[in-house]
Amino acid sequence: MPDITTTELKQRQQAGETPHIIDVRETWEVEESRIPGSQNIPLGTLPQQLDDLEELKDREVIVHCKSGARSASAKAYLTQQGFTNVRNLEGGMLAYQAQ
Repeated sequence: MPDITTTELKQRQQAGETPHIIDVRETWEVEESRIPGSQNIPLGTLPQQLDDLEELKDREVIVHCKSGARSASAKAYLTQQGFTNVRNLEGGMLAYQAQ
């Protein structure tokens, strides 16, 4: 799946869409700022959370972190685990907040 830009995500949110967003940053980072409605699963704990995400395997899942590196790893991991529609938020939280 192609990645998603912050512009596209914000437009969809303003239109009332509620895509499933997973924030793979550490908990302390999320406490400082978060995308409304996002679910925090730190990258290091993602393998232990797979069972909880089973119903999302064929749905769109947007992953993000601070700049896009950790979420790129999360996208690759989830794709390897059979998730079919994972998109990385380009530029991560830094880009989201800059808009």
